[in-house]
Amino acid sequence: MSRRIHSIMLALPVVLLLLLAACQTAQTPEMVITLAVDGKEIALPQRIAVTVGEILRSQEIELGPLDQVNPPEYSQIADGMRITVARVREENECVETEIAFERRTIPNEALAPGETRLAQPGQSGIEQTCYRVLLVDNVRQEPVPISRVPLREPQDEIVYVGPSGELDPVTVGGTLAYLSNNNVWAMRGSSTSKRPLTESGDADGRVLALSPDGRSLLYTRSMPDDAGAIFNQLWLIEDTTINSPPVALVPQNVLSAAWVPGQPDTISYTTGEKAAAAPGWRANNDLFIMTIDPRSGQALSVNPLVPPTSAGLYSWWGTDCIWSPSGSLLAWVRADSMGFVDQATGEFDTLLSYPVFETRQSWSWRATVSYDPDERIILTTVHGEPIGNEPPQTSPVFHVTVADVDGSFNANLARNTGIWSQPAWSPAFIDPATGEQTWRIAYLRARNLANSINQGAEYDLMVADRDGSNARAVFPPPGQSGLNASAEPVWSADGSDLAFIYQGNLWSVDVSSGIAHQLTLDGAASNPIWTN
Repeated sequence: MSRRIHSIMLALPVVLLLLLAACQTAQTPEMVITLAVDGKEIALPQRIAVTVGEILRSQEIELGPLDQVNPPEYSQIADGMRITVARVREENECVETEIAFERRTIPNEALAPGETRLAQPGQSGIEQTCYRVLLVDNVRQEPVPISRVPLREPQDEIVYVGPSGELDPVTVGGTLAYLSNNNVWAMRGSSTSKRPLTESGDADGRVLALSPDGRSLLYTRSMPDDAGAIFNQLWLIEDTTINSPPVALVPQNVLSAAWVPGQPDTISYTTGEKAAAAPGWRANNDLFIMTIDPRSGQALSVNPLVPPTSAGLYSWWGTDCIWSPSGSLLAWVRADSMGFVDQATGEFDTLLSYPVFETRQSWSWRATVSYDPDERIILTTVHGEPIGNEPPQTSPVFHVTVADVDGSFNANLARNTGIWSQPAWSPAFIDPATGEQTWRIAYLRARNLANSINQGAEYDLMVADRDGSNARAVFPPPGQSGLNASAEPVWSADGSDLAFIYQGNLWSVDVSSGIAHQLTLDGAASNPIWTN
């Protein structure tokens, strides 16, 4: 027994040495890491393997929301590791930069060839650009743009220049008025007599209406952007033959206006409200009758004939109202129907209905209405039924149609003419072959029915007998580009000529001979109207 104890006592120091060696082997060697923060570097001896985040917490380093730690906080430390904390803050700064204006030259036939006149001075725009800027340990980084806001739009410099070239003089019966560069122009007797009736450059094209004798003219002027809820105002030129100065009338936010036939110094007009969404207004679908003092523009009386109404489908665009030449009839036109207004009650009676045309854009189609000289038959365009599997509201079919004003009949005089056919009766004239009084029709016919809805689609100007027979194209000549939706053909007072817009200029054509004449050179004509 003593021998065994002796053996154990001899082995004990060896076991203790082995245990000590094992403990020294399991212990983590001392590590040295470096912490760089706030402009200082700290050497940190460390025996326990921990994460970077734990090191920062042990040193009571508080991190901001944008501060950058490298290596990331979840990383485990290692000997010789360098931990850096970059202090990051964010600043926003905005700068204003100038936007250069453009220079535009516009032909103006009021000037001699080569003559120039400054119509509108140029003004640079201003744009504010805001940036997000990071400062890493007070070192500015590359700015990052976060917003761009126009503070002032640039205003083009507009210079009028007299157009070069000459046009052959053409006889103009009655008064032919039109718009050019947002001014009202007129010619009377000859195309060489054309002259501007306004110089303000703000005619908006909503209204341009000559009195039956061609002496007085209504038009609308746009309002400046700071006019609040008002987008235009109705104005009067009392006498177009002597360039009388324009006079402001009472109505504002006017969508349409016309002279009331047979009632001196009396007009009708419809109104709307300014809207932020396209097309920029919402129609009230009303109608007022107003008597005016032509010298002062004072309203002598204003009477509502049609109260504001929702007016069916696409009412935001507005209801068109068209007087007959004598004033005995007042037609109305909406997106899917037309008829006549009872002038005693203001009620609407429907004459024709058809599928609404869905444009899927910010405009809504309305047919035109023309009265025959006897005021018994109207000439218009109706939306036809589909020709394939398309829904009725997208059918490309449109027909030139006549209808008796009492609703007893209607018939298509020309089929598949296109959405912009704009048919119109001519004034009555004596047929030289028969010696009898008659009249014609004019309309536009689409060259490609499937594409006729596009406002730039090409059309031919057609003239036919009053029953639609003997239809023939009178313009343009074969091989030339067609007219488009802006053509707006109008008859001369004697029914011998048609005026229209072609490639931005005013033209006329003798419907018997087919001889056409260009009447303007500036390429900015629109809205032709022609009367005695």
